[in-house]
Amino acid sequence: MVLPLSFVSRMKNFCGNEYEQFSAVLQEEPPVSIRMNVRKIDFIPSREKVKWSESGYYLPERLHFTFDPFFHAGAYYVQEASSMFLEHIIHTYIDQPVCCLDLCAAPGGKSTHLLSVLPEQSLLVSNEVIKNRSHILSQNMTKWGYPESIVTNNDPEAIGQLIHLFDLIVADVPCSGEGMFRKDPDSVMEWSEANVELCASRQRRIIHDVWDALAPGGLLIYSTCTYNTQENEDNIAYFVEKFGAELLPIPSLPEWNIQGAVTGNCPVGRFFPHKTKGEGFFIAVLRKPEDKPVKDIIKSYSKKQNRRKDVVPSILKTLVNEPGVFEFELSSRGYMAFPKTYYSVYKYLQEKLHVISAGILIGEVKGKDIVPAHSLAMSISMAVDIYPVVELDWSEAVKYLKREPVILSREYPKGFLLVIYKDIPLGFIKNLGNRTNNLYPNEWRIRSGYLPEEPRTLL
Repeated sequence: MVLPLSFVSRMKNFCGNEYEQFSAVLQEEPPVSIRMNVRKIDFIPSREKVKWSESGYYLPERLHFTFDPFFHAGAYYVQEASSMFLEHIIHTYIDQPVCCLDLCAAPGGKSTHLLSVLPEQSLLVSNEVIKNRSHILSQNMTKWGYPESIVTNNDPEAIGQLIHLFDLIVADVPCSGEGMFRKDPDSVMEWSEANVELCASRQRRIIHDVWDALAPGGLLIYSTCTYNTQENEDNIAYFVEKFGAELLPIPSLPEWNIQGAVTGNCPVGRFFPHKTKGEGFFIAVLRKPEDKPVKDIIKSYSKKQNRRKDVVPSILKTLVNEPGVFEFELSSRGYMAFPKTYYSVYKYLQEKLHVISAGILIGEVKGKDIVPAHSLAMSISMAVDIYPVVELDWSEAVKYLKREPVILSREYPKGFLLVIYKDIPLGFIKNLGNRTNNLYPNEWRIRSGYLPEEPRTLL
């Protein structure tokens, strides 16, 4: 990998006599790390743990993720280890339920992580401005299976109109990607000083646009996967001056080798790949001043509403655990359930933003049948023992994920059956007696015609 000369000059300044170590590690294969979905699987890999994450692990080699049913079932997420440090920040500063926004959320690494580590009864709104990426985000959030989730597709400026709605905003902003050079060699070719300045300017605009949506006293966690100061320390200094924000400490343990600022003495966290086992990463935590009262826009919104209640077939409510904690309604895609605690927020966002998905899509009524949605199979809130279960081995599971017909090895009742792999739900089929219909989402299917003879999967 040939690095741009101006980038080399800057990094020599940052790293000093450690530059040769930094340069050498960029020529190595990047570590592979995953984060387990502890609400779906209690299997603990016998692997090296990511030090700052309770559910993060390094793998000795890259798996055939495409052909691992656990991956498709949302049992784990492939995520860069440095980014998992967000978990430590959440545990340090967040100890009460919050309404949280993941501002630049696709493809879903930090959003799925937030769902796992935020206090119970929190709500997560995951936004992605690029339309096709927002659908990838929605797919990954559906696989993760937590109902306290809303996915939106909006510009930060529109979200900034939601005055004081969020207690916490996570902004992993688009950047020049210097920290991902060894994972994405093409990004080296795209790098330039001009692009760094362009990214820094765009990042300031994004935070400026969304700042009003953060409640007074709320936290904004700002992160990038780049090294330069323009997108990091300089932008943080700008936010402190512009908004009067307080910069909070970044606690860590000495053995983690997380570095501080390369300019000034502001409390930030920097990850260098020759110091920590991961890619380049920068993180800072800003607290908004409490000089203004919080506007409870949801309370005033709710008073103005006189919404009709949809008539929902009672059998649909039996398909989820603890149906009393959900509101049920008929959406354009079918019947859905959303946690009562934040139902008013959901309805408000439906009016103000472009909502891609939310809560649990349960299914739709077709004639005498209630056709279960794939979202129900993925949800950690699906009621147990509702559907007869079909256990598949690895090769059968991969065929199912390719949307091929499932051949039943014994007698099963006609109707809808839940397909599982190693006790983890994969989706539904409909048994017609002489054949089955595969109900796995067509747009999610494995398209590869290749099939590894010795697949490397989590097990």
